[in-house]
Amino acid sequence: MKAQYIRVSTLEQNTERQTIISGAKQYLDKISGTIPLFERPQGKKLYEDIEAGLVEELYVHSIDRLGRNTLDILSTINYLNQKGVCLVSDKEGIRTLIDGKENLTSKLIVNILATLSEFENNIRKERQAEGIAIAKLKGVYAGRKRGTLLSSDKFLEKHKNVLKELEKGESIRRVAKLCGVSTGTVQKVKRIVAG
Repeated sequence: MKAQYIRVSTLEQNTERQTIISGAKQYLDKISGTIPLFERPQGKKLYEDIEAGLVEELYVHSIDRLGRNTLDILSTINYLNQKGVCLVSDKEGIRTLIDGKENLTSKLIVNILATLSEFENNIRKERQAEGIAIAKLKGVYAGRKRGTLLSSDKFLEKHKNVLKELEKGESIRRVAKLCGVSTGTVQKVKRIVAG
């Protein structure tokens, strides 16, 4: 079967720029790309379908939908190749397998693109840190004031994805990793819910 993996980083982002592939089973995650593909909620389901031998082709809008870490992206692609799943990246025009054999040209391109994706992510973080430092010097940025608290309802609303994962029975560490938050945040959600 054809499968399509779609990812956006936040709940507020929409998926409209990621073209829907006709006849493909959709897997949609709204989660950070820093979390490895198969540790994401829909990524897990995709993994199960691949392991069951149901997926022949996996479509993504671009390579960076798989992740932001070069090693993660490359290990995901190696896994797909070993399982005989052809990764098709629309934006870059890449097919990782041709007639069941590894496409060496796409391998070279994927290595370059994965490295660039990680580099761009690091540059973005660097610029953000520089912007915050400049804003602090100007007295414009202060962050959250010490001692300010969110109400329990607002805190739960802010971290509803954490609550959802806890309700599935995931461990505190696993939820923290899946949702990109600290274990302390997960524990606080758990305490509020326990009441």
